[in-house]
Amino acid sequence: MRILLVSQMYPGPDAPDLGTFVAQVEGALVERGNEVERAVLDTRGGGKLRYLTLARRTLAASRPDVVYAHFLVPAGLIAALAGRAPLVVTAHGRDVRNVGVIPGIAAATRLVVRRAATVICVSDYLRRELETKLPEARGKTEVVSSGVDRERFAVAPAPDGPPRFLCVGALDERKNVVRLADAFERVGEGTLTFAGDGPARSQLEGRPNVHLLGRVPHDEIPRLLAESRVLAQPSLVEPLGQALLEAMACGRSVVATRIGGPPEFVPPEAGVLVDPLDVDALARALATAAALPCPNEAAREATADHDVRRQAERIEAILSRAVATGRRA
Repeated sequence: MRILLVSQMYPGPDAPDLGTFVAQVEGALVERGNEVERAVLDTRGGGKLRYLTLARRTLAASRPDVVYAHFLVPAGLIAALAGRAPLVVTAHGRDVRNVGVIPGIAAATRLVVRRAATVICVSDYLRRELETKLPEARGKTEVVSSGVDRERFAVAPAPDGPPRFLCVGALDERKNVVRLADAFERVGEGTLTFAGDGPARSQLEGRPNVHLLGRVPHDEIPRLLAESRVLAQPSLVEPLGQALLEAMACGRSVVATRIGGPPEFVPPEAGVLVDPLDVDALARALATAAALPCPNEAAREATADHDVRRQAERIEAILSRAVATGRRA
């Protein structure tokens, strides 16, 4: 199959951690014998004008059998307007949250949903949210997570010493990093490391046993997980929780929000789900997760159905169906 991949997020020299989940699915599709051409943006710079670059790259692409876009808007919108090939688009979270919040996004998203043969949501939580906001999506959505490369994120031995907690992601309000740091103080032992950057950094600096690494290349994440005992991601809402899947694949227990996608793949043996607003409960969850086995084989096993190669197989079937339907039409 000739696939045109359209995405506003893709790893590049200046942003190696940008949209790594898009690149890993692409790689698995290529492994399955598909030919993939890219129309992507691999940098964070350029403002909204960079979407014109994305549109030009999409228009300049050769004639594919199917277009596979990541994010409903703008990538999905550009793909919907730029060609006549069948369209499949994956929704990741923020683009669904923007519907009804940012003027014009609802109308643009509705156009994409109507044009698409299938809309893939990375969790059932996200599917329900999309179908509630846009009833037009009902009947054409499927749930396929971004997956995790279980060969790359392999089980690592337990680290020595006091518990080491790790949080991977932006230092912002949605990731709930300040409450996490407050909860860690109540645990009273170990270290808490943040891999990421953002506006909440100043509220985390100077705290005892709290380490701020700043933005970290995705290639470094397996090492950081191997050096940690627990991955904590108590976001206010988490449409999927990519870092959680990666940690669990490494045999690490997790602390995750119960709002969003994590309840769909984090069993009690793999970690603790928490109310992200309850700092006391979060502190107890950290202690409980640290007491679970390490490596945690139950956590590793829970990721089996999310292996990126299995997810690529599912996505390939969806793309093939879109091609067949388009040919009949």
